Amino acid sequence: MRGCAEVEQREFRGGSRRECGASNMEGAGGKPTAVVAVVTEPRFTQRYREYLEKQKLLDRQHRVKKLRDGTVALPVLREALLEQHLRELRNRVAPGSTCVLTQLLDPVPSKKAQSYSPAQRLCLEVSRWVEGRGVTWSAELEADLPRSWQRHGDLLLLSEDCFQAKQWRHLEPELWETVASALGVQRLAKRGRVSPDSTRTPAVSLLLGDHGWVDHVDNGIRYKFDVTQCMFSFGNITEKLRVASLPCAGEVLVDLYAGIGYFTLPFLVHAEAAFVHACEWNPHAVVALRNNLELNGVADRCQIHFGDNSKLKLSNVADRVNLGLIPSSEEGWPIACRVLKQEAGGILHIHQNVESFPGKTLQPPGSSEMEEHWPSPQQIISNQLKNGATSDSRRKTLSVATKPEWQSWAEATETRIATLLHQMHGKPWKTQILHIQPVKSYAPHVDHIVLDLECRPCPLVG
Repeated sequence: MRGCAEVEQREFRGGSRRECGASNMEGAGGKPTAVVAVVTEPRFTQRYREYLEKQKLLDRQHRVKKLRDGTVALPVLREALLEQHLRELRNRVAPGSTCVLTQLLDPVPSKKAQSYSPAQRLCLEVSRWVEGRGVTWSAELEADLPRSWQRHGDLLLLSEDCFQAKQWRHLEPELWETVASALGVQRLAKRGRVSPDSTRTPAVSLLLGDHGWVDHVDNGIRYKFDVTQCMFSFGNITEKLRVASLPCAGEVLVDLYAGIGYFTLPFLVHAEAAFVHACEWNPHAVVALRNNLELNGVADRCQIHFGDNSKLKLSNVADRVNLGLIPSSEEGWPIACRVLKQEAGGILHIHQNVESFPGKTLQPPGSSEMEEHWPSPQQIISNQLKNGATSDSRRKTLSVATKPEWQSWAEATETRIATLLHQMHGKPWKTQILHIQPVKSYAPHVDHIVLDLECRPCPLVG
């Protein structure tokens, strides 16, 4: 590794086929790659240019260059240039002219080329490369190019909905070198849907490169992980920033679904939790988590519990419990109730995907299995509710931006947790909705939200 690199998320719309004329832009690391040019004397330059433009041979992505000997080099589209074109230039277009081919090792991009987005540049590079191998470029292939990706330093992670056409298979593995060069990276991977297994293993395949380990810096916290083995959601950044600001000094926290440390690390590094019990059963994530705790200097304040958290041998220890599993963390609710401090109680941070279809009844938690999408900014909604408030009075406190389905789910969860606590400890508990936090749009009409629920044992009467 070459040290930490900020992760860059890009999402573009590919240009039209007209924009995908030939180009030869930058190679990996931003270094220009050589282009072919026709060389002639200055007095013949305009005639050459007019002919090359008419024949659609002129490379418009690079500037005409004056060479040291005084001749002029006009960049051309190498794959389309034929010997007959050179003969016409010498004999008909400009009789008596010098007409030779050369390579420009340091071509200068034209102003038009410099204005292209990465997605447009990718389209230009790939279309030219494909046609140079005798494959007809088509609207189907263009539509199959990636529209979004994640950049982790020198590794680019492509979305699953690209390069699916059968024609691409005959162009591998050189195709991936072309894609990487066009986007200025050295490694390339492609993701699929997150595996439905309990470890949420990402279905990521490495297309170019010898390993999938990357570094990512997020709010001053360093994460190092293997993209082919561990999931990383960019959409959770708002929640990671929020938990980093919570007043956790002196508190003990249990993170039931720690992963590589998505929330464990913000609680330790910024929220200053005294100690975190981090539960995780994906062995690859545990390796990354242990490494990330060391990288951020907080390993002495965290104990990793590897394995199924339903078998966790902890109770009566936590001031807070983080349940960061979607589409639903409901399977962890009894565990969360058990690890809360019995005499003082604490706060649960409960993640959930909630459906909100106008005119339909609320779907049960965990009914969505759709993949995560890049988030859109959402307003933070905070509901400060008084003890003993009724459902009607709670609804009156809602911000206009709060969806009623969120509140309905939160109230049902509050009741369920109170029941679990009563059954588990043999005495009544008081639960209170402190906050409903939208994290991201998970899918159409499905929102990833977090409920902050305060849970306190009721004082014994008499």
